[in-house]
Amino acid sequence: RPIMQADAASVRDGASLSEGGSTSRKNQIQPRKPQAWRERAHYTLFRRRPHMSNFTRALHAGDIAFHLHSYTNARAHEEAGPLAIERGEGVFVYDTDGRRYIEAMAGLWSVALGFDEPRLVEAAIEQMRKLPFYHTFTHKTHQPAIELAEKLISLAPVPMSKVHFTNSGSEANDTVVKMVRYYNNARDLPRKKKIISRIGAYHGVTVAAASLTGLPNNHRAFDLPLPNILHTLCPHYYRFAEAGETETAFIDRLAREFEALIEREGPDTVAAFIGEPVMAAGGVIVPPTGYWSRIQEICRRYDILLVADEVVCGFGRTGSMFGCTTFGIEPDIMVLSKQLSSSYQPLAAVLINDKVYQQVASQSAAIGTFGHGFTASGHPVATAVALENIRLIEERGLVENAKRMGKRLLSGLSRYADHSLVGEIRGIGFIAAVELVADKSTKARFDPAGRVGAYFNACCQSHGMIVRNIGDSIAFCPPLIAKEGHVDQILDCFSKALEDTDRWTR
Repeated sequence: RPIMQADAASVRDGASLSEGGSTSRKNQIQPRKPQAWRERAHYTLFRRRPHMSNFTRALHAGDIAFHLHSYTNARAHEEAGPLAIERGEGVFVYDTDGRRYIEAMAGLWSVALGFDEPRLVEAAIEQMRKLPFYHTFTHKTHQPAIELAEKLISLAPVPMSKVHFTNSGSEANDTVVKMVRYYNNARDLPRKKKIISRIGAYHGVTVAAASLTGLPNNHRAFDLPLPNILHTLCPHYYRFAEAGETETAFIDRLAREFEALIEREGPDTVAAFIGEPVMAAGGVIVPPTGYWSRIQEICRRYDILLVADEVVCGFGRTGSMFGCTTFGIEPDIMVLSKQLSSSYQPLAAVLINDKVYQQVASQSAAIGTFGHGFTASGHPVATAVALENIRLIEERGLVENAKRMGKRLLSGLSRYADHSLVGEIRGIGFIAAVELVADKSTKARFDPAGRVGAYFNACCQSHGMIVRNIGDSIAFCPPLIAKEGHVDQILDCFSKALEDTDRWTR
């Protein structure tokens, strides 16, 4: 068996994802591996790779000595070290020893155009030469920010009025929290400040955004969530439907619980509902047909703003330009990032409709300023790259390509539906997940959660593919430029990893 390295976070941080808020394991059964498997002090996956070059060894030593990683078990990292990526080429990345990996997660759900698009590089260089930085405070602006704002308004699936730029999806969702408060203060509704998110949601990691996030490890030891942030049920039918419950009945129950939560808290205190069209980091949860129309109707009835977090779904991921189009969502506020610039530059955007803008504008007039923004809000290089990125998505028909390649991916994954480890195969557009289970008939999870998924993740890496295990769900989110051969390579690596994992768990 090869010695493999996995992302330590995928074991420790992924274990509780998409749990629906329950920590009970009464319905779980023991994994097929003996007890000793779970008691090893040093998990095989975290042993460092052999046969590293001296250059790579030096990088690993420096990384361990000086770098605190995001979403990583720091103690495990001291032993495991990193996978150091040196360069990219299309849908592939290469480590510092020249090993090639197909990037089946587009980095972090984000690199739509692959890892070496020359037109994005040239757009950045050209703007760096012309105007490497300027800000958007106190009536200042520049051409790329203006043109990108106009482009985003023209692309929006529903009428929007203004765009506010930030540097990340987390900052954008923090901005939304502040803007919702600002909006209702302008309306003289000082009690209407609570925001409802969902169990299993992911909306970022800053203090307010992490509070919106509905994943336990984003709250533990950070003293989160903040007050006035609430979480309603996760719309994962496979995992949380009751015995004999149809999809329609499941949606009815979630809608009743959402409305009951509003009534318990007081409709005059609930300001907004935020949701991802497809819940990505919560396990690639595709809601049942009709779910969003019910949520939207309740929001309208109670004067609750609807916020669509399109950070992952936006720019073609669901087979439409926006997830809102795919699911018929009509938001008051939209949040965009990731594929907005293919992550070649840090950038995010908050789009607001005219109803929200008019109140924000009036409040800024009353105070004398809209007291919010970042040094790099609407950065000229980032906005120039994003403009070119959107041009390329449109010119190359990548939204339609995502739809075609997504069908190929899901069709290929469906061949494994009867495998004893496979509980559910889910996805839409060019995003998918396979949930691994300990018992197919009962849907029982592995105990401890995340270990089998981490092993599968490492097997994929040993076969030359980077995926992400979210607990024991294996997520796929390839670059939008992927072709048939790339999808087939992903499926081949998946098949090999499934065989490895099946043998290991027996």
